[in-house]
Formats: sequence, C-alpha cells, structure tokens
Amino acid sequence: MTLKRRILILVTAVLLLAAVGVLAVVRASSRAEEKNQARAGGPQVTRGAVSLAPGGDGRRIVFRNMAWGPHRDELATVPAAAPEGPRTASGVSCLRFHAAAGTGICLRADKGGVQEGYRAVVLDAGLEEVAAHPLAGIPTRARVSPGGHLVAWTVFVGGDSYAGTDFSTRTSLLDLRTGKLDASLEDFTIRKDGKEYRNADVNFWGVTFAADERTFYATLSTGGRTHLVRGDLAERTVTTLRENLECPSLSPDGTRLVFKKRVPGLPAEAPWRLHVLDLASMAETPLAEERSVDDQVVWSGDRTVVYSLPGDFGADLYSLPADGGGAPARLTASALAPAFLG
Repeated sequence: MTLKRRILILVTAVLLLAAVGVLAVVRASSRAEEKNQARAGGPQVTRGAVSLAPGGDGRRIVFRNMAWGPHRDELATVPAAAPEGPRTASGVSCLRFHAAAGTGICLRADKGGVQEGYRAVVLDAGLEEVAAHPLAGIPTRARVSPGGHLVAWTVFVGGDSYAGTDFSTRTSLLDLRTGKLDASLEDFTIRKDGKEYRNADVNFWGVTFAADERTFYATLSTGGRTHLVRGDLAERTVTTLRENLECPSLSPDGTRLVFKKRVPGLPAEAPWRLHVLDLASMAETPLAEERSVDDQVVWSGDRTVVYSLPGDFGADLYSLPADGGGAPARLTASALAPAFLG
C-alpha cells in the first residue's frame, strides 16, 4: 500500500469519526429539546410557589417532576388527595430530593464549571439555599430526619448499578444544628457480630432516620453481603442487625422498616422484592409487589408505602399497603423522589 493511499484511508476514517460525533451531538440536542416540549395527555404543570413548611395548605406531595416540558426535573407539588391533578412547579431542579419539617435536601447537577459536578443543597421551607456541599459522585439517595435537623445523602463513586458488584458508594451525614458534616459513614466504628469490624470493601447507602434525631438505619455492604445497621450519631457507631436488607425506610411510628431484599432465583438485573421488617419481633413480611423495585421507599402514613418504577417519561410513583395485602396502584405518573408533607 502506497503512502498516499494510507493517508487517504486515515483522512477518510477521521472524517467518518467526526461525522459520527456530530450526529451524536445533534441527536442528543434533539432529544433534550424534545423533553422540553409538553406531551399531549400529560399532567398540567404551571409555575408557582412551592413550600416545604409543615401544615400550610393541607397534606401534599412534593416530588421531582418527570413530565416532559419546560418544568421537567423541577420540584413540583400536588395535594395528597389529588396525586394525579394539576402540578405546581417551583423552578428549583433536583436529581434526588427529600424533605421533612420544613427542611429539604436537593442533590443537583452543578453546571458552573468546565466539567459537570454535583452538589448537595439544603433548602429551607421556601426552597431557598441555606447550605451546600460538593458531591464526590453521582447522586442516588437522600433523606431528611423527621424533625428536619439531620440530612443524609449517598453518591456512587464507581459503577452505576446496585445490581452489579463493581461499585462504590459514599454516604454523608450533616447535622444542621451544629453544621457538622460527617463526610463518610465509613469513619464510624462498625460493630458486627458483637465485635469491632474493619474492612477496605465497606460501603454504606440508604440512610433513614428515627424521630429522636440521633438514631438511624442504613445498608452496610462488605464481603459480598449486605447488612441492615442501626447507627448512633452521638457515639459514631453502626451495629449490624440482619443480612440481606437494602435501602431501609423507617415508618412514621418507628416500629417497622420497609426495604428491598434480594430473592434467590430472580434475574440478576431485577433481583429485589419489597419486604417490611417488624423491629420488635424481627419478623419479615413480603409485600404484594411482584416487580423488582430499585428505590428507597417512602411512607405516606403508617399503613402505606410509596415507591418508583420505570415509566414512559422516566418514573412513575406507586402506592402499596404495608401489611402484605392489597395490590400496587399507580399514584402519580412522571414523578420521582416524593416527600409527603403537612
């Protein structure tokens, strides 16, 4: 092959790669623009005031709006009694969100720099920023304590799915009463099987808080297994309680945890089923949802849980009795990361 022919082949290859790159950018831009256009038959969404304050205009849901249109990804609200009704959008965008007692935690993309990063932003009742911390990875879980004094978040710092084994997480706790940030739960003392435990492969995720604003529960992963742990913020300890529990969520009365559990025999990409654990008896009850739920469930009351499943525009919210009976029912379409307030 002559030098001239080699150069011609090289130039042709470079031009083809450039064309593919341009086409990918155009398609991505077109897709993004499509998501900014409201879809016929979708929920009605209008800009307005959204509050996280207790009480207010009655019981309501605040969530990440996933409906296509100019308010996609913004925090929006609907009355809890009319979850499929018209939405009020706030103008505040979050990837993950939770709120309680007038405090919100918003994990958002930070596009201010050359390379996109992420921030954890603490919001007051009027959705104004009161504190912010850079995130070390991709947002995945967020929680506020019942009294609104503690917030927690989890990010992926490697890998992209709980269904695999090649990932690492970092979970942080922030005490708003003192401003103290525990950047990683891995700094806490671990008590496993009655002994202090250390291992380089330790990961935590999915914090949920008790009403005493000190106790919390979370998932600990080590040695290829997951464990439910109970944490003590004052003592800076976590103690293992049970295996094969992920993303716990404590009921409002503090007596039960809803969680996702790996069930043998299910596909590797969809391995979970929802269960409820009674903390007094440590008895587990499987819930009546046969689909795999990869979410940290929330409680809408002491008897009902709410979770997300993939939908036409990203995710839909479903509700389910917490006693093992009944059947799942779609609560709100095109929504994610709900908080029940009021």
